[in-house]
Amino acid sequence: MHINGLLFRLKELADATASPLYLLRGRQPWSVGYYTMKKSCIEAAIDGSAVRTGQPLPDSFGIAIDERVVEYPWLFDRLRRGDRPLGRVLDAGSTLNHEFILDREPLRGADLTIMTLAPEKRCYWYKGYSYVFGDFRKTRFQDQVFDTIISISTLEHVGLDNTILYTNDPAKSEANKYGFVDAIREFKRILAPGGRCLITVPYGRYENFDWFQIFDKEMIQTLIETFSPAFFDLEFFQYGPAGWKRASEMEVIDATAFDPHSGRGRLNDRAACARAISCVQLTA
Repeated sequence: MHINGLLFRLKELADATASPLYLLRGRQPWSVGYYTMKKSCIEAAIDGSAVRTGQPLPDSFGIAIDERVVEYPWLFDRLRRGDRPLGRVLDAGSTLNHEFILDREPLRGADLTIMTLAPEKRCYWYKGYSYVFGDFRKTRFQDQVFDTIISISTLEHVGLDNTILYTNDPAKSEANKYGFVDAIREFKRILAPGGRCLITVPYGRYENFDWFQIFDKEMIQTLIETFSPAFFDLEFFQYGPAGWKRASEMEVIDATAFDPHSGRGRLNDRAACARAISCVQLTA
């Protein structure tokens, strides 16, 4: 095992050991023990197919857990019920770069390329996955090379200040609200005809947190129109004190978010980040 992988396993063990303290403190997001609870909830939701198209979420689902608890199960539901194989897959954003995600079907052993701005401490090249570093808005991939493109909670960072968390490159400190548009054009170019592009973003009332932004209705429409899909499907989910639930677009039109790095947007609902997300499937 790579040394960074060993260090991460040790951190996981320490966090798991502290999980009783997390519960005693009222399940505060991002506190010690949070990662263990989040991972456990995500694994159970994926394996139990908790997020299924058109079906309500379980009661008290994902209380005090960030949007990944919905996004990952939503993604696996889409991947598993597709009428065509995954083929060549691009993870645009490296959100899948977790062993407990990559080890689950149908991602296990997939022909997967993981792309993000800069190298991360953990990688699983020894399992056959490829890593590429660069800007989604201008890749070096050939036309129509991928059959499936996955971009989970990534487009909200494109065109903003990525030096806060993701890279030291000063050229990536931007303030372009519509930076995601060029990324969508690139996704369309590199996706094979009939291929799927699966995207999630925080949704609600527009707000810019410098390193990420909340997509509003107009931005989602721009995203879809830019891709110009043969078919698309759009779903919304909302967080509240009772957990996550499926929602209509109107129910989340004014949703807000909490920035765990600055503390901005904190309320007493134990939201860990977004209070609503939009999940989009675009078919080329």
